[in-house]
Amino acid sequence: MFSKRHVLIVGLGNPGSQYAETRHNVGFQCVGRLAEAYGWTFSRQQSRALLASGLRGDLKVTLVKPMTYMNRSGQSVASLAHFYRIESQDILIICDDLDLPLGRIRLRPGGGSAGQKGMDSIIQLLGTDAFPRLRIGIGRPYDEAVGHVLGRFGEDDAITMSRIYDWAVDAVSVFLTEGIEAAMNQFNGLRAEPDPR
Repeated sequence: MFSKRHVLIVGLGNPGSQYAETRHNVGFQCVGRLAEAYGWTFSRQQSRALLASGLRGDLKVTLVKPMTYMNRSGQSVASLAHFYRIESQDILIICDDLDLPLGRIRLRPGGGSAGQKGMDSIIQLLGTDAFPRLRIGIGRPYDEAVGHVLGRFGEDDAITMSRIYDWAVDAVSVFLTEGIEAAMNQFNGLRAEPDPR
């Protein structure tokens, strides 16, 4: 249908209002911000995912929210990649990262899952880890991790995250126009500090 290069931007999260504002859903938040910035809506469903798509310059871009729950994210991603014949280097995954401090983002052209279950699923079902990813730092708690990732940001942290989501939108735009290396150079060293009170 489209002769243009097609890129998937996939935000990971869990469906349902009980998960909407949790740390584990920062991927959903990022692609939601991208849709707002681009004037798109998540109006289509395919491969157990919500999709918003349009053109960005010479690219066909599809924003994706898998509705499979985090641990099965690869089902949607692999199905869409196969259907649209998208190469792994044109699939950007956005997810939370326990090992990255709050207020940081990190882009990479590939690599392992770092224990993130959605990434595990995607790597397994794509059969490769050679796809770019944008990790959003949520910090590691002193106690058990499950309650942390499924918890919500406090007021100060939510302010920090709003800045991070703005950076993520900008980082994705650089990725689309200049590539992953340029996005890494511009955004991997940044840190959003809490507002002084």
